[in-house]
Amino acid sequence: MIVEPVTLEGKFVRLEPLRVDHLPALCKVGLDEELWRWTANIVKDESDLERYVRTALADQAAGKSVPFVTIEAATGTVVGSTRFGNIDPVNKKAEIGWTWINPHWQRTAINTEAKLLMLTHAFETWKCIRVELKTDANNQQSRDAMTRLGAVEEGTMRNHMIIESGRYRDSVYFSIIDSEWEAVKAGLASKLAERD
Repeated sequence: MIVEPVTLEGKFVRLEPLRVDHLPALCKVGLDEELWRWTANIVKDESDLERYVRTALADQAAGKSVPFVTIEAATGTVVGSTRFGNIDPVNKKAEIGWTWINPHWQRTAINTEAKLLMLTHAFETWKCIRVELKTDANNQQSRDAMTRLGAVEEGTMRNHMIIESGRYRDSVYFSIIDSEWEAVKAGLASKLAERD
């Protein structure tokens, strides 16, 4: 399992390795406070978003994450960010998360294809046996999206984290395991075909 920055490209979306020089483009689409409502981070201005990016890059340098900018393929517009995190080569698992997309591009093919690209990389390149996703228990939109992906809800970790606002967050965990991957892949491919 070689964990390093990589570009993942599809028809609707391109995931490029996150860099500090992406900050101006990210600030154009990422300073809507509603985007951050259910995340562990407080992002209200450019300095908050810069801290978020630098933390992601520090985790990448430590081998714990692979962060991306999410780019609309047709226009080359940066529309958000996502990443692999909690990467565990010994146990062949990784988490997909830290995903946010400007509302203008939500509920388009972009997030569906981004997840397909990331899951393909995790299961077919890294040979993961498990991919995890988690969300705030209060974030029903995210929970529904994970279910639509084909992920299995595993349970709720109570008081899982203290977020930057000081609130105790319960996190709901979902997963996809290697034996489920082909069915999940087919389902995502079918959803994308409907967008053509």
